Amino acid sequence: MKRYKLTIEYAGTGYCGWQRQPNAMSIQQRIEEAIAKFSGQNVRIFGAGRTDAGVHAIGQVAHMDLDGDWKCLKLREAINHFLKTEQDRISILLVENVDVEFDARFSATRRHYKYIIRNRRSQLTFERDRVWHVSRELDVSVMQDAAQRLTGLHDFTTFRSVDCQAKSPVKTIDRLDVERNGEYITIYATARSFMHNQIRSFVGTIAKAGDGRWTANDVEKALIARDRMACGPVAPPDGLYFIKIDY
Repeated sequence: MKRYKLTIEYAGTGYCGWQRQPNAMSIQQRIEEAIAKFSGQNVRIFGAGRTDAGVHAIGQVAHMDLDGDWKCLKLREAINHFLKTEQDRISILLVENVDVEFDARFSATRRHYKYIIRNRRSQLTFERDRVWHVSRELDVSVMQDAAQRLTGLHDFTTFRSVDCQAKSPVKTIDRLDVERNGEYITIYATARSFMHNQIRSFVGTIAKAGDGRWTANDVEKALIARDRMACGPVAPPDGLYFIKIDY
């Protein structure tokens, strides 16, 4: 039995998220079904992060153990062949041989995400479900100021979902930067790990500062409160992308 590392791209719209669920289709389940069709093996794949329903990935990573002597290129092509239905929005970008000690989740040293906002009055057409449409004018300089109040080591109870299973709300955020390019605002987030809904909670909160309802000081006060009720609105999943994992 050999261990393989998979780099995966997917559009999360229409899936219940990465992790298997009893009554809905997940990214994990579709890939496992595709592998079973050509290998005859009921394989379990393990992802680096459990993205929520509607969240996308450019560089999700997973590992799996498979019997037989499979060439990496052939594995990639075989899996993708069975991910070509009308409903599928999943692509295996790369398959690599790795040591049996490699673990997609626990071997990761940093995770990188981006969140995309389309800031314009007119409604979306082509980008619906791919970005967050915000019609109110957002001040990126205020958002960047607010974002910097959330970097470093903190107790992030305020930005922790009630469903979060993390052992501790104390995390270190290495990067939280806000950049504008025309109508597009992108928030980049990097840390060793994030709690459930943490990035979307960050984005909704700093956007509230960006549209003038809050100030950067209000965001800092919300952090210090360590109270989920002090959090701003949670941004929708549409604009969130899992882009890269460092090992």
